Amino acid sequence: MVSVVNLYVEFGSTPLLEDVTFVINKKDRIALVGKNGAGKSTLLKMLAGQQKPTSGTISVAKDVTIGYLPQVMSLSDRHTVMEETEQAFSHITSMQAEIQKLNNELAERTDYESESYRKLIERFTHENERFLMMGGANYHAEIERTLIGLGFRREDFNRPTSEFSGGWRMRIELAKILLSRPDVLLLDEPTNHLDIESIQWLEDFLRNNPGAVVLVSHDRAFINNITTRTIEINCRRIYDYKVPYDQFIVLRKERREQQMRAYENQQKQIQDTEEFIERFRYKATKAVQVQSRIKQLEKIVPIEIDEEDTSTLRLKFPPAPRSGNYPVIIEGLKKTYGNHVVIHDVNMTLHRGDKVAFVGRNGEGKSTLVKCIMGETAYEGKLTIGHNVMIGYFAQNQAQLLDEDLTVFDTIDYVAKGDIRTKIRDILGAFMFGGEAIDKKVKVLSGGERSRLAMIRLLLEPVNLLILDEPTNHLDMRSKDVLKEAIRDFDGTAIIVSHDRDFLDGLVTKVYEFGGGLVKEHLGGIYDFLQKKKIESLDELQRKAPQPENKDAEKSENDSTGKLSYEARKEQNRKIRKLEKQVADCEQSIAQLEASIQEAEHKMSTPEGAADQQLYALYQSLKNALKAKETEWENASIELEENLNIN
Repeated sequence: MVSVVNLYVEFGSTPLLEDVTFVINKKDRIALVGKNGAGKSTLLKMLAGQQKPTSGTISVAKDVTIGYLPQVMSLSDRHTVMEETEQAFSHITSMQAEIQKLNNELAERTDYESESYRKLIERFTHENERFLMMGGANYHAEIERTLIGLGFRREDFNRPTSEFSGGWRMRIELAKILLSRPDVLLLDEPTNHLDIESIQWLEDFLRNNPGAVVLVSHDRAFINNITTRTIEINCRRIYDYKVPYDQFIVLRKERREQQMRAYENQQKQIQDTEEFIERFRYKATKAVQVQSRIKQLEKIVPIEIDEEDTSTLRLKFPPAPRSGNYPVIIEGLKKTYGNHVVIHDVNMTLHRGDKVAFVGRNGEGKSTLVKCIMGETAYEGKLTIGHNVMIGYFAQNQAQLLDEDLTVFDTIDYVAKGDIRTKIRDILGAFMFGGEAIDKKVKVLSGGERSRLAMIRLLLEPVNLLILDEPTNHLDMRSKDVLKEAIRDFDGTAIIVSHDRDFLDGLVTKVYEFGGGLVKEHLGGIYDFLQKKKIESLDELQRKAPQPENKDAEKSENDSTGKLSYEARKEQNRKIRKLEKQVADCEQSIAQLEASIQEAEHKMSTPEGAADQQLYALYQSLKNALKAKETEWENASIELEENLNIN
């Protein structure tokens, strides 16, 4: 579908990509990988047609559509969430307007036996069939399913997009792209602003997507669950592997080892040949053999070894001053904004040295509780910070808070105190800001470089309670591994707010789940937690935190494990069975109505039917009944999903 041939890209006079050639086929699932700054985002922009290469060609087959989600985007502030998302179906709304226009014309005309009237009916029938085939009758239900899957609530649909943060606005754009069903999806870090449940929903969506996907992500579990092909950008060139990421790592290592062996054998051959030439160069009896060896040497094509990035991020947190045995104790904490209860009845005790994860859908109170611990917001209840606790905080938008007009060196020099100022260059070098990189302005740094620079600021003072809010956003996989190891070796206490399952795996021993205003403690690692959630859930694809109208009623109705009581569960199951029957009855009625409409359309296409006003009235009546029944089906289906999730 997309062909890339001999692509060459340079910035200024520095090459970024050289001799890049590959093809994107139908149903390809491609992970585009490489270190920060390798050119992944640039390549996606060129595939999307937003940037031109210095030389080479990118050919897109006729009628192939491309959807592109960049890391940074601008979204209109003039629409609601629903209105903005509906733009994915602009072709449907245009078609709907055309059908209505034809419908009005049919109602006004009386020349039922004329040729033009017959052609008008044929056109109306054709356009209406095309409208139904393209999902025109149920696209609103598809929009709702997608928005809910990405974490929105139905009450958010009519809110202006201007009320949402950048992360949520990215989800709106992602929803538009997914709903437009392009033949090729180009996604640049789509999980950066998604919670674990939304990531799992997106995984399911992309696995079932009939088109091709090219994905840039530093979430190893995400790309392993989706992709079947890995294209690596390494030192300006690409290497194409027809395997998922984990297998690519193994094959890349094997390839380099084979290259090393072949290179060493060739070097030995060259050395032996040169020694022979040197030894017998001036002996007349060996002149023929010497000339032969010289020609042989000239014909040797040097074996090249893939360059390997040997720069290493050496990250180590300073020794943590000893704190009390319990750095954080929370009893009955409640936080509200006006009448909205964010979290309530929170009880939590962190022991010195604990490494815990805060997980849950966005907006469920993770960052709010962090603010309570930091003392940045008022709350009800009791929160005690232990003896000698010193907090180091890495905010989710920490990298964006940097002054873009300062250089890398000045950014650190500005906050460094005392003797540490004499070691700034060494510290920056350890974080891969060596040589001329320290004189770069912050504004030209990539997202990963900014995150590393923000992390350095955190290291300048010794702390014993680390609070890291999405610390891996924009970090490449190698940098994430180093950060993970540093947190694991950190001898203080750590709270990590993250959606990255691979990063949390083996790092945390306790998971706090935020949902429905409650905070539940789960002992064990992140995959223990996810496995438990899948077993508990009746519908794995639609895991959502319950949204009770009355928090106190929810508390009394739930037992100590958070499950519904026997009587409540019995009533819930009765309601589910009733809704399931309603959905099934609606589907049966819709099928019957569609058959009747098809029969009426067939009759209307005949000269006799075209002149039958009663038939036309029946047709309109059937259409109205179908629309009403589809609305009933949508509402019942959504209510059924909600009740399945609560159960």
